[in-house]
Amino acid sequence: MRNTRAAAALALAAAVGMATAGVAPEASAATRRCDTSALQRSLDAIVKAGGTPGILATVSSPACGQVSLGSGVADIPTGRRMRGDERIRVGSITKSFTATVVLQLVAEGEISLDMPLTRYLPNEKITVRDLLRHTSGLGDYTSSDEIDASRDRFKHFEPDDLFAIGLRVPRSDKPWNYSSTNYALLAMIVKQATGNDIGTEITRRILGPLKLTGTWWPGDDPRIPGRHAHGYVYDEGKRYDTTRWNMTYGGAAGALVSTTSDLNRFWAALLGGRLLPAARLKEMRTTVPADPARMWPGAGAGLGLYETGLKHCAGTWVGHGGGFNGYRTIAASSPDGRRQVTLAINRHPSEITPRLLDLADATLCALR
Repeated sequence: MRNTRAAAALALAAAVGMATAGVAPEASAATRRCDTSALQRSLDAIVKAGGTPGILATVSSPACGQVSLGSGVADIPTGRRMRGDERIRVGSITKSFTATVVLQLVAEGEISLDMPLTRYLPNEKITVRDLLRHTSGLGDYTSSDEIDASRDRFKHFEPDDLFAIGLRVPRSDKPWNYSSTNYALLAMIVKQATGNDIGTEITRRILGPLKLTGTWWPGDDPRIPGRHAHGYVYDEGKRYDTTRWNMTYGGAAGALVSTTSDLNRFWAALLGGRLLPAARLKEMRTTVPADPARMWPGAGAGLGLYETGLKHCAGTWVGHGGGFNGYRTIAASSPDGRRQVTLAINRHPSEITPRLLDLADATLCALR
C-alpha cells in the first residue's frame, strides 16, 4: 500500500464477510466471501466530501463473485438513495463495444484493419486501425461550435452528420489525438459492411449473447428506462438535471446506457476470449502512448481500450473511461478478465476523476 487513500480499498483483501449496506439484489451467496465494507466507506467518503450527489460500484472476482454498492442519492429532488444496480449513461465506454464489433467483422473478413479509407477520405492514408486507436488526426466533432447543447439536446444526428461536422474541425498534428469523429466513421463502415446500424450490431453481437439486460442502445429515445440515476451538470453555481438526452449525438462513440455490473460482465467476456479470436484480442491490446493531458498518466491506447500500469500492485489494468453530461464512469479489469471494478458518479464536470482512478486501481489490486 503506497498511500492512505488506498487503505480502505485494500482492506478488501482481508475478506471475511460481506457488508450489506447498498448491496444490489443480485449479490449471491458466493459474494459473502468478500468484505466490501471498506469500499463502501470509500464511496460514502466521496459523497460526504461533496464530489458527487451519488456513486455506485460493482466489483467482480473469483473470490467475491459480483457485488454492487451505492452511496448518496440517485435523484436529488426526491432524495431517492443510490443503489448499486442503477442504469447510467456510460459515455465513451461505448467505444469499446463499437471496437469489439469492428474487430469481429475483421475476423470475419468483412473489414480490413489496415486498408486506407479512401472511400471516405480521398487521398489520405488513414486506416480503420487509426480510427480505433485515435491516430487518424481527425478533429473531434464534440468540440465543434456547430452543436449547441441547449439547442440540440433532443436533435437527431446520423453518423454521417457527425462525421461531416468533425471534418470541419481543425485537424491535429499530434501522433495521438482523441476524437469521437473516428467512431462516427466506424459506424458508417459497419453499416456499409453489414447493412445494419452500429446499435443493431452491438445488440445482436454483444448485448444479446452476454445477456446484458441492463444495457440498452437508446436510439432517439431520450429517456433512461427502468431504475436509473439522474445525471446533473453544475455550471456557474447552478445545477441542471441532464438525464433526458437524445444520444444519437453520442452514437458509436458514446450512446450506451448500462449498469456497472453489466460493464464488468462485458470486460470479463472480452478479455476472457469470449467475444474475439485470440489474434484479434491481441491486436486490440497492442497500444500506442496516449496523451496524458487528455486521458490519464501512463495510459496506452489500444483499439477501443486502454492499458495502464497499476500503482498499488504489480501489473496493469485494461478498460475505458466514459463521461457525458451528468455522468462519469471508470471501468477497469485485470488483463485476464478475472477481476473487474467499475465506478460511476452522477455529476459532471467533476474534479474527483483522479480519485476514482486511484480507487479503481487500489480495489482491483485488492480483489482476489
